[in-house]
Amino acid sequence: MTGPDPTDAAPEAPGDATGTPVTLLIADDDEVTRSGLRTLLAAQPGITVVGEAADGVDAVEQAQRLRPDVVLMDVRMPRRNGIEATRQLLAESAAPPKVVVITTFENDGYVTAALSAGASGFVLKRLPVRQIAEAVRVAAAGEAILFPAALRRMVSARPLDSAEALPRAALTVREEEVLRSMATGQSNPEIAESLRVSLETVKTHVGNVLTKLGAQNRTHAVVIAYESGLVVPGLAG
Repeated sequence: MTGPDPTDAAPEAPGDATGTPVTLLIADDDEVTRSGLRTLLAAQPGITVVGEAADGVDAVEQAQRLRPDVVLMDVRMPRRNGIEATRQLLAESAAPPKVVVITTFENDGYVTAALSAGASGFVLKRLPVRQIAEAVRVAAAGEAILFPAALRRMVSARPLDSAEALPRAALTVREEEVLRSMATGQSNPEIAESLRVSLETVKTHVGNVLTKLGAQNRTHAVVIAYESGLVVPGLAG
Protein backbone atom coordinates (compact mmCIF):
# COMPACT_ATOMS: atom_id res chain seq x y z
CA MET A 1 0.00 0.00 0.00
CA THR A 2 1.32 3.42 -0.90
CA GLY A 3 2.27 5.46 2.13
CA PRO A 4 2.26 9.23 2.61
CA ASP A 5 4.82 11.38 0.81
CA PRO A 6 7.13 12.88 3.45
CA THR A 7 8.05 15.84 1.18
CA ASP A 8 7.48 18.90 3.30
CA ALA A 9 7.93 22.62 3.63
CA ALA A 10 7.27 25.01 6.46
CA PRO A 11 3.57 24.69 7.25
CA GLU A 12 1.15 27.54 7.72
CA ALA A 13 -0.16 28.64 11.10
CA PRO A 14 -0.48 25.55 13.30
CA GLY A 15 -3.46 24.42 15.31
CA ASP A 16 -6.75 26.23 15.47
CA ALA A 17 -7.40 29.95 15.73
CA THR A 18 -6.61 29.87 19.47
CA GLY A 19 -3.28 28.12 18.96
CA THR A 20 -4.55 24.91 20.55
CA PRO A 21 -3.15 21.81 18.78
CA VAL A 22 -5.61 19.77 16.73
CA THR A 23 -5.99 16.28 18.19
CA LEU A 24 -6.00 13.49 15.63
CA LEU A 25 -6.93 9.80 15.51
CA ILE A 26 -5.55 7.76 12.58
CA ALA A 27 -7.59 4.79 11.35
CA ASP A 28 -6.01 2.53 8.73
CA ASP A 29 -5.77 -1.25 8.54
CA ASP A 30 -2.25 -1.20 7.09
CA GLU A 31 0.24 -1.02 9.94
CA VAL A 32 3.04 0.46 7.82
CA THR A 33 0.81 3.22 6.46
CA ARG A 34 -0.67 3.92 9.89
CA SER A 35 2.73 4.09 11.54
CA GLY A 36 4.11 6.30 8.78
CA LEU A 37 1.21 8.70 9.04
CA ARG A 38 1.54 8.89 12.80
CA THR A 39 5.27 9.63 12.68
CA LEU A 40 4.99 12.24 9.95
CA LEU A 41 1.86 13.99 11.20
CA ALA A 42 3.02 14.04 14.82
CA ALA A 43 6.03 16.03 13.61
CA GLN A 44 3.78 18.70 12.11
CA PRO A 45 3.25 21.85 14.19
CA GLY A 46 -0.25 22.21 15.54
CA ILE A 47 -1.20 18.52 15.40
CA THR A 48 -1.20 16.03 18.26
CA VAL A 49 -1.80 12.39 17.33
CA VAL A 50 -3.75 10.87 20.23
CA GLY A 51 -4.37 7.36 18.93
CA GLU A 52 -4.55 4.77 16.16
CA ALA A 53 -7.16 2.26 15.02
CA ALA A 54 -6.74 -0.77 12.76
CA ASP A 55 -10.37 -1.18 11.69
CA GLY A 56 -13.72 0.59 11.70
CA VAL A 57 -14.97 -0.90 14.96
CA ASP A 58 -11.78 0.15 16.74
CA ALA A 59 -11.99 3.59 15.11
CA VAL A 60 -15.43 4.24 16.59
CA GLU A 61 -14.43 2.97 20.02
CA GLN A 62 -11.19 4.96 20.08
CA ALA A 63 -12.90 8.13 18.83
CA GLN A 64 -15.60 7.89 21.50
CA ARG A 65 -12.98 7.31 24.20
CA LEU A 66 -10.30 9.80 23.09
CA ARG A 67 -12.62 12.47 21.63
CA PRO A 68 -10.19 13.72 18.96
CA ASP A 69 -10.94 16.81 16.90
CA VAL A 70 -10.38 14.89 13.66
CA VAL A 71 -10.33 11.26 12.54
CA LEU A 72 -8.22 10.46 9.49
CA MET A 73 -10.27 7.53 8.20
CA ASP A 74 -9.30 4.89 5.67
CA VAL A 75 -12.41 3.63 3.87
CA ARG A 76 -11.46 0.01 3.19
CA MET A 77 -11.00 -1.63 6.58
CA PRO A 78 -12.07 -4.96 8.10
CA ARG A 79 -14.94 -5.53 10.56
CA ARG A 80 -16.48 -2.15 9.71
CA ASN A 81 -15.49 0.02 6.76
CA GLY A 82 -14.83 3.73 6.99
CA ILE A 83 -18.26 4.60 5.60
CA GLU A 84 -20.17 2.81 8.35
CA ALA A 85 -17.70 4.00 10.97
CA THR A 86 -18.20 7.60 9.85
CA ARG A 87 -21.98 7.25 9.87
CA GLN A 88 -21.95 5.70 13.36
CA LEU A 89 -19.62 8.33 14.79
CA LEU A 90 -21.74 11.20 13.53
CA ALA A 91 -24.97 9.59 14.68
CA GLU A 92 -23.92 8.46 18.15
CA SER A 93 -21.59 11.19 19.35
CA ALA A 94 -22.91 14.33 21.04
CA ALA A 95 -19.92 16.28 19.73
CA PRO A 96 -18.60 14.13 16.88
CA PRO A 97 -15.14 14.60 15.43
CA LYS A 98 -14.59 15.80 11.91
CA VAL A 99 -13.80 12.93 9.57
CA VAL A 100 -11.30 13.21 6.74
CA VAL A 101 -11.23 10.21 4.44
CA ILE A 102 -7.81 9.09 3.27
CA THR A 103 -7.61 6.95 0.18
CA THR A 104 -5.22 5.64 -2.45
CA PHE A 105 -7.43 6.28 -5.48
CA GLU A 106 -9.38 9.49 -6.05
CA ASN A 107 -12.05 7.66 -8.07
CA ASP A 108 -12.83 5.24 -5.25
CA GLY A 109 -16.61 4.84 -5.02
CA TYR A 110 -16.26 4.30 -1.28
CA VAL A 111 -15.11 7.91 -0.93
CA THR A 112 -18.31 9.34 -2.40
CA ALA A 113 -20.34 7.19 -0.02
CA ALA A 114 -18.23 8.37 2.93
CA LEU A 115 -18.78 12.00 1.92
CA SER A 116 -22.51 11.31 1.74
CA ALA A 117 -22.26 9.81 5.23
CA GLY A 118 -20.91 13.11 6.54
CA ALA A 119 -17.13 13.10 6.07
CA SER A 120 -15.72 16.62 5.74
CA GLY A 121 -13.59 15.73 2.75
CA PHE A 122 -10.86 13.46 1.52
CA VAL A 123 -7.13 13.38 0.87
CA LEU A 124 -4.95 11.06 -1.16
CA LYS A 125 -2.27 8.97 0.53
CA ARG A 126 0.27 10.04 -2.05
CA LEU A 127 0.00 13.72 -1.09
CA PRO A 128 2.92 15.37 0.72
CA VAL A 129 2.44 15.18 4.46
CA ARG A 130 2.24 18.99 4.65
CA GLN A 131 -0.93 18.90 2.55
CA ILE A 132 -2.46 16.09 4.62
CA ALA A 133 -1.68 18.05 7.78
CA GLU A 134 -3.27 21.17 6.33
CA ALA A 135 -6.40 19.16 5.44
CA VAL A 136 -6.60 18.02 9.07
CA ARG A 137 -6.36 21.63 10.27
CA VAL A 138 -8.94 22.82 7.74
CA ALA A 139 -11.39 20.11 8.79
CA ALA A 140 -10.87 20.92 12.48
CA ALA A 141 -11.77 24.54 11.70
CA GLY A 142 -15.09 23.38 10.27
CA GLU A 143 -14.28 23.89 6.60
CA ALA A 144 -14.60 21.37 3.76
CA ILE A 145 -11.74 19.70 1.91
CA LEU A 146 -12.96 19.62 -1.68
CA PHE A 147 -11.27 18.50 -4.85
CA PRO A 148 -14.03 19.48 -7.31
CA ALA A 149 -12.60 17.74 -10.38
CA ALA A 150 -12.07 14.46 -8.52
CA LEU A 151 -15.47 14.73 -6.86
CA ARG A 152 -17.14 15.27 -10.24
CA ARG A 153 -15.45 12.16 -11.63
CA MET A 154 -16.51 10.06 -8.66
CA VAL A 155 -20.12 11.18 -8.75
CA SER A 156 -20.46 10.94 -12.54
CA ALA A 157 -19.30 7.32 -12.36
CA ARG A 158 -22.16 6.44 -10.01
CA PRO A 159 -25.71 5.76 -11.22
CA LEU A 160 -28.17 8.33 -9.89
CA ASP A 161 -30.61 7.16 -7.27
CA SER A 162 -34.02 8.74 -7.78
CA ALA A 163 -34.47 8.81 -4.01
CA GLU A 164 -31.56 11.26 -3.87
CA ALA A 165 -33.16 13.69 -6.32
CA LEU A 166 -33.13 17.27 -5.13
CA PRO A 167 -36.48 19.08 -5.13
CA ARG A 168 -35.31 22.26 -6.87
CA ALA A 169 -38.22 24.27 -5.43
CA ALA A 170 -36.78 23.80 -1.94
CA LEU A 171 -33.96 26.26 -2.65
CA THR A 172 -34.24 29.89 -3.62
CA VAL A 173 -32.49 31.09 -6.78
CA ARG A 174 -29.74 32.67 -4.69
CA GLU A 175 -29.28 29.49 -2.62
CA GLU A 176 -28.88 27.49 -5.83
CA GLU A 177 -26.22 29.97 -6.97
CA VAL A 178 -24.40 29.56 -3.68
CA LEU A 179 -24.60 25.76 -3.89
CA ARG A 180 -23.20 25.78 -7.43
CA SER A 181 -20.34 27.98 -6.24
CA MET A 182 -19.70 25.58 -3.37
CA ALA A 183 -19.52 22.75 -5.92
CA THR A 184 -16.60 24.47 -7.67
CA GLY A 185 -14.69 24.53 -4.39
CA GLN A 186 -15.12 28.24 -3.69
CA SER A 187 -14.75 29.41 -0.10
CA ASN A 188 -17.29 31.70 1.54
CA PRO A 189 -15.17 34.84 0.90
CA GLU A 190 -14.77 33.84 -2.76
CA ILE A 191 -18.52 33.28 -3.11
CA ALA A 192 -19.20 36.65 -1.49
CA GLU A 193 -16.89 38.35 -3.95
CA SER A 194 -18.27 36.58 -7.03
CA LEU A 195 -21.91 37.22 -6.06
CA ARG A 196 -21.16 40.72 -4.73
CA VAL A 197 -22.80 40.14 -1.38
CA SER A 198 -21.50 40.27 2.18
CA LEU A 199 -19.72 37.38 3.84
CA GLU A 200 -22.45 37.19 6.47
CA THR A 201 -25.07 36.88 3.73
CA VAL A 202 -23.16 33.98 2.20
CA LYS A 203 -22.89 32.25 5.57
CA THR A 204 -26.66 32.61 5.99
CA HIS A 205 -27.29 31.13 2.54
CA VAL A 206 -24.89 28.24 3.18
CA GLY A 207 -26.64 27.48 6.48
CA ASN A 208 -30.02 27.52 4.74
CA VAL A 209 -28.74 25.18 2.01
CA LEU A 210 -27.43 22.68 4.54
CA THR A 211 -30.69 22.76 6.50
CA LYS A 212 -32.94 22.39 3.46
CA LEU A 213 -30.88 19.56 1.98
CA GLY A 214 -30.51 17.78 5.32
CA ALA A 215 -26.77 17.80 4.65
CA GLN A 216 -24.27 16.87 7.35
CA ASN A 217 -21.86 19.53 6.13
CA ARG A 218 -20.72 21.55 3.14
CA THR A 219 -19.15 18.57 1.37
CA HIS A 220 -22.28 16.48 1.77
CA ALA A 221 -24.32 19.32 0.24
CA VAL A 222 -22.05 19.34 -2.80
CA VAL A 223 -22.41 15.57 -3.22
CA ILE A 224 -26.19 15.96 -3.11
CA ALA A 225 -25.97 18.72 -5.72
CA TYR A 226 -24.06 16.45 -8.09
CA GLU A 227 -26.14 13.35 -7.47
CA SER A 228 -29.40 15.24 -7.90
CA GLY A 229 -28.40 16.75 -11.22
CA LEU A 230 -28.52 20.34 -9.95
CA VAL A 231 -24.81 20.51 -10.77
CA VAL A 232 -23.80 18.54 -13.86
CA PRO A 233 -20.44 16.72 -13.60
CA GLY A 234 -17.92 18.40 -15.86
CA LEU A 235 -19.85 21.67 -16.11
CA ALA A 236 -19.47 23.05 -12.60
CA GLY A 237 -16.30 24.95 -13.21
